Amino acid sequence: MIQNITVIGSGTMGNGIAHVCAQNGFKVNMVDIAEPALQKALQTIASNLERQVSKGTIDETVKNTTLQNIATFTDLAGAVQNADLVIEAATENIDLKLKIFRQLDESSPAHTILASNTSSISITKIAAATQRPAQVIGMHFFNPVPMMKLVEVINGYATAAQTTQAVLEVSQKLGKIATSVNDYPGFVANRILMPMLNEAFYTLYEGVGGVEEIDTVMKLGMAHPMGPLQLADFVGLDVCLNILRVMHEGLGNPKYAPCPLLVNMVEAGHLGIKSGIGFYDYTAGAKASIVAARFRK
Repeated sequence: MIQNITVIGSGTMGNGIAHVCAQNGFKVNMVDIAEPALQKALQTIASNLERQVSKGTIDETVKNTTLQNIATFTDLAGAVQNADLVIEAATENIDLKLKIFRQLDESSPAHTILASNTSSISITKIAAATQRPAQVIGMHFFNPVPMMKLVEVINGYATAAQTTQAVLEVSQKLGKIATSVNDYPGFVANRILMPMLNEAFYTLYEGVGGVEEIDTVMKLGMAHPMGPLQLADFVGLDVCLNILRVMHEGLGNPKYAPCPLLVNMVEAGHLGIKSGIGFYDYTAGAKASIVAARFRK
């Protein structure tokens, strides 16, 4: 039975995962290499909980209990000593993830399930870096974690059925709706989403429409809550590029080749909200299209 959860990484996804786990009664150890990052994450969680209180979705008791359920660590080995489930939410870098999973395999109890929040990297490859591939699985949460209902549960080639069942049950206890999928590039979510975003990049790049026009068509014509270019800014253009490259390499199909515009924007450091500029300019605190950017060929 899973009671203690360790979350690796305290960034946007990591603190969101820690938040929902702690709010739903699990004891959570949140790990990062730097203490200031952990303190910032706790402040973010506290602010998000306070927002829930103000909206009446939780009360002060739930807020306080949630915060009490979270402990912070800079030492990975110490953080996983009693873990039943570890959820890795570090940077989307294959070498870093393989290093973390080797360490987790060495330091975690024999029964511990090791999960990755990766949005594109092969679970099978990650599992092969451990001596417990049957207990390695993907748990792809969506941002913002406290609000988004979906968890994409990814089965690696060697993932055991009991591991999948345990993770599906945990996801349900977190108030999420989990879908079980298999380990191929992009899984399901990004296998469908990223080509759509890439086509929006090409539509802009080839001058078929402008930023606002493309987003307006998809919002009003297809009932999307957010246009694809704005969504890409929220995801992070560097993340979009990395996922497309994983899919292009893994599937060998030219339709997944990243649009040259996306490549140029990432190389220029225009990554979306995280950098202040992407397809929209966020530097003034409000969304505004970038009319002077070199979006066309």
